[in-house]
Amino acid sequence: MTVQAEPSDRPDAPAPAAPPEGRARGAGGEREGGVLNVFSHGVLVIWGLMVTLPLLWAVMSAFKTDKEIFSSPWSLPKSPDFGAWSRAWSQAHMSEYFLNSIVVVAGSLLGTMLLGSMAAYVLARFDFPGNRFVYYLFVGGMSFPVILALVPLFFVMKNMQLLNTYHGLILVYIAYSLPFTVFFLTGFFRTLPSSVAEAAMIDGASHTRTFFQVMLPMAKPGLISVGIFNFLGQWNQYLLPAVLNVGDEDKKLLPQGLVALAASQRYKGDWSGLFAGLVIAMLPVLAAYIVFQRQVQSGLTAGALK
Repeated sequence: MTVQAEPSDRPDAPAPAAPPEGRARGAGGEREGGVLNVFSHGVLVIWGLMVTLPLLWAVMSAFKTDKEIFSSPWSLPKSPDFGAWSRAWSQAHMSEYFLNSIVVVAGSLLGTMLLGSMAAYVLARFDFPGNRFVYYLFVGGMSFPVILALVPLFFVMKNMQLLNTYHGLILVYIAYSLPFTVFFLTGFFRTLPSSVAEAAMIDGASHTRTFFQVMLPMAKPGLISVGIFNFLGQWNQYLLPAVLNVGDEDKKLLPQGLVALAASQRYKGDWSGLFAGLVIAMLPVLAAYIVFQRQVQSGLTAGALK
């Protein structure tokens, strides 16, 4: 009987292959990446709950009675009560404050986007003496605390007879929002291809026509993104109207109306009406973000992808 040698006993047999280090390291990297993804997703879930739960609680409380708010604050309303909404809209004058805020924010947002986009386009596309100096002036305006300018701003507005006026608040809101708008759009305009603008100039288009008909439509994602941020900041602005709009009750804005409504709860105790007014103030902001959510995301990532 012939006994065959084992493969390991043969002199010419190849040595058993060792496990590749790269595969082992890759598996370890995958495990680390999985742990990191779980941790990051967990943080995002916790942050989402911290943001969403107070909003849902405020909405539920707006449909409850005052007794239900204190007896069962975390439960759903037994029967939705719409009386708080009518009281907040009519008796608390939220309808007037809402209209005033729309007038002021619409005018200031239009002026901010128009002036900011034109200034950003010039700073991003044209080289002239003082270009960087002007740009850094706008950037420096972002770091200047508004509270330090309230006293001189009040007297300037008073001397110009712009206190307690819509156009006065509009001008202040535009000046307040321009630094961030110019900073954001300058970087966005730099990412756009210059060949399109050059082709328009060769075809005989002026600088104004090239800007409004060629470059501005191309910058639509960035305009929507910065427009949403400006809308949030201007709609929720309280400090500036509280200082510059104090004399006329009929011209108060929505944040001022909410503060007045909250102050009146010490005597009336209409907490459901207060929550209804709070939800009324939040609805335009939530609606704007939901409608333009994809445009905001594409505008924020456009500069990184190009």
